[in-house]
Amino acid sequence: MADGSSPPGPDPVGPASAVRPFLVTAGRVAPTASGKPVPVETQVVATAEGLAGLDLLSFEQHDIVAACRRPQSIAELAARLRLHLNVVRVLAEDLRASGQLTVHVPDAGVAHDASVLRRVIDGLRAIPDSLGVLRETD
Repeated sequence: MADGSSPPGPDPVGPASAVRPFLVTAGRVAPTASGKPVPVETQVVATAEGLAGLDLLSFEQHDIVAACRRPQSIAELAARLRLHLNVVRVLAEDLRASGQLTVHVPDAGVAHDASVLRRVIDGLRAIPDSLGVLRETD
């Protein structure tokens, strides 16, 4: 709000977690055995088993599986759930290993293709701002 106060009503996402990230991941920082981080654009989606077993999951794991009813990226999950990106990476890998999430890692060759990036930029510029004004191109 203009006076610095928060808008009326409950926050739809809730406050950011006060639990330290290393506690949520039991001290693990590498999401995979290879130690390579899962790319932030990796798409994750809940499996039927994951949705059926929501009540058996810990808080953060529950929130991740519940949020993944529709496919979304690791980055989107971290932002939506207000969790550290590496926490989401580690927990998503755990959930994949236990069959509660399906993980779709993008093809590295396509992700680095300049024509794909140009189309993404052009698509973003085609979205009008809040006043309905389109951005000018380079």
